[in-house]
Amino acid sequence: MRALVVRHEHVTEPGLVGARLTERGYDLTTVTVVPERHHHAPDVAFDFPDPADWDLIVSLGAPWSVYDESVIGSWIGGELALLRKAHDLGVPVLGVCFGAQALTTALDGSVQPSPRPEIGWTDIETDLPAVVPPGPWFQWHYDRCVLPPGAVELARNAVCPQAFRAGRSLGVQFHPEITTAMVRGWLDLGGAEQCVRHGVDPEELFARSRDMEPTARVNAGRLVDGFLDLVANASS
Repeated sequence: MRALVVRHEHVTEPGLVGARLTERGYDLTTVTVVPERHHHAPDVAFDFPDPADWDLIVSLGAPWSVYDESVIGSWIGGELALLRKAHDLGVPVLGVCFGAQALTTALDGSVQPSPRPEIGWTDIETDLPAVVPPGPWFQWHYDRCVLPPGAVELARNAVCPQAFRAGRSLGVQFHPEITTAMVRGWLDLGGAEQCVRHGVDPEELFARSRDMEPTARVNAGRLVDGFLDLVANASS
């Protein structure tokens, strides 16, 4: 089985999600939309693969907003087309943070600024813990999804929908893929300054993330298993 992983920037990796997919028998191919040298000017040209060539697609997070084409440029249109076609073909998609927001947008939902940012580890309220465990989950986002027609909200908190199902696809606002190394990479790439602006101690966040990694690995495995077994393999 072949899984396409869309990585939007050079720091984020498939991480714990990728590890569990590999354990479940998937051969992962990761493509990077914005290379490191263009991180601060992400308006690049990128040709997305045809979703028909894959058994599963994972769209990861990004530090930009799906709706801000003045910053990210025209490549977002190519990703939305990929996700829309995948949905139409019944190819399961796991959208993570920005990836969930792109999935929402592709299916005629929308994305808007959150009432407040979420940075750090949080529990969520879940209707289907076999697919979306209650956490704790790592969060780092400034936007939130307005779900598309026909989507089913599976989890939430006071800030936004935290997980939704659309056909055979699942979008999650949090970061099940997160590793300590990724947290350090995000902090070093300007995230530490963002934390300080929002009253979060970056070194405490890093230490908490290091301590949480064993729990995060278990939760990520449960989420991937629930996604594969109960969402991706569903008839509709």
